[in-house]
Amino acid sequence: MPEVLKAPLVVEFPFTRSLGPVQSAFLTGLRERVLLGVKTGDGRTLVPPVEYDPVTAEELHDLVEVAPTGTVTTWVWNHAPRRGQPLDTPFAWVLVRLDGADTALLHALDASGPDAVHSGLRVRVRWAAERSGAITDIACFEPYDSVDEAAARLTGHDGQFADPVTGIVAPARLDYVYSPGRAQSAYLEALAEQRTVGERCSSCRKVYVPPRGACPTCGVATSEAVEVGPRGTVTTYCIVNIKAKNLDIEVPYVYAHIALDGADLALHGRIGGIPYDQVRMGLRVEPVWTDGGRHPDHYRPTGEPDADYETYKESL
Repeated sequence: MPEVLKAPLVVEFPFTRSLGPVQSAFLTGLRERVLLGVKTGDGRTLVPPVEYDPVTAEELHDLVEVAPTGTVTTWVWNHAPRRGQPLDTPFAWVLVRLDGADTALLHALDASGPDAVHSGLRVRVRWAAERSGAITDIACFEPYDSVDEAAARLTGHDGQFADPVTGIVAPARLDYVYSPGRAQSAYLEALAEQRTVGERCSSCRKVYVPPRGACPTCGVATSEAVEVGPRGTVTTYCIVNIKAKNLDIEVPYVYAHIALDGADLALHGRIGGIPYDQVRMGLRVEPVWTDGGRHPDHYRPTGEPDADYETYKESL
């Protein structure tokens, strides 16, 4: 049995979104060191504010200023901060009910240790030195044991700003370790030897590539290895016109589903060696390997006559 593979993977992308009037006012307020909530029909003040009442679904728009001080309702200690978190030293994640609010805001609390944190702890906002209209304009919370005069300093701000924030770009990132399992580890090892290996279902006798370790139709475990290809047939395809930042491939190019000879499931691959507007369903192709490559770089036409539709229609 081949060694089961594993590798660290990262999925990362910028997520761009526009803001409705309520959240626009909230984030603009952070930039101006003003904390805003929104009033519901039954008189509750929600912080952070939302556009619609989570109970009644009523549209909300009445903004109200709340204090930069509050009370910890729930907390957990983070002993090993990760990249991109608010603080680079151990801190507490806390839910803080700001004075004047009926719901709690999640953020970081800068504390000397877990013994310094408890539910009921009074805290206040520590503002970031540079603010742009994002939740990170609150650098963190900090313990606060002075006389609470914050409410007296509230201006009653109505949420109207001269230069409101209308959109945000939030980076999304997921770090994880992926293990393909027994079946796909064997598949990847075979690709490194320029072979394509699938597994046959003992019930329906279909051969699946890449193998999953179980038949997706019958649900029974698969273990019989079957070498397929290397040639195959284009079943469907698309023309890519947007260049990916991490791929050195000029657009336009074609990405296709390819039913390898002997397989009952089409895999995908790039089509090269032919103008993009000449790729078609039924085109017969073969893999092209680069020196040291662990998988085909692309597939190119074999020069054979196109396959008859009846021979690949079940792979569409």
